[in-house]
Amino acid sequence: MRVMVFVKATEDSERGTLPAKEMFEAMGKFNEELVKAGVLVVADGLKPSSAGKRIAFDGPSRTVIDGPFAETRELVAGFWIWEVKDMDEAIAWAKRCPNPMPGPSDLEIRPVYCLEDFAEIFDSAGEPQSDG
Repeated sequence: MRVMVFVKATEDSERGTLPAKEMFEAMGKFNEELVKAGVLVVADGLKPSSAGKRIAFDGPSRTVIDGPFAETRELVAGFWIWEVKDMDEAIAWAKRCPNPMPGPSDLEIRPVYCLEDFAEIFDSAGEPQSDG
């Protein structure tokens, strides 16, 4: 099972405040444990939303919206993609994670779709099934 773990943004991360050296070291050790266990697929931090853009879709229309974006608690400051046996394993790893922010913070774990999730739409070769 593949999951994406979101590190939710905080006011500090949206200001661009970098973590202390000790946090980088603790997170580096945690990531090494994930690698040794064969769990870590990819991980990265994101710059503040002030450096980002959003593309709003409305039918054929596309509108570019410059950051920063409101509702800091709904933004993402970083992520991991983990390969785990189930959600319980993902939760166990997340609970071992050092606090990624200087104050209160949240991680969100979301399963990633896999081809089997679309079995009724696609055949075993990944092609759309025909109706007849």
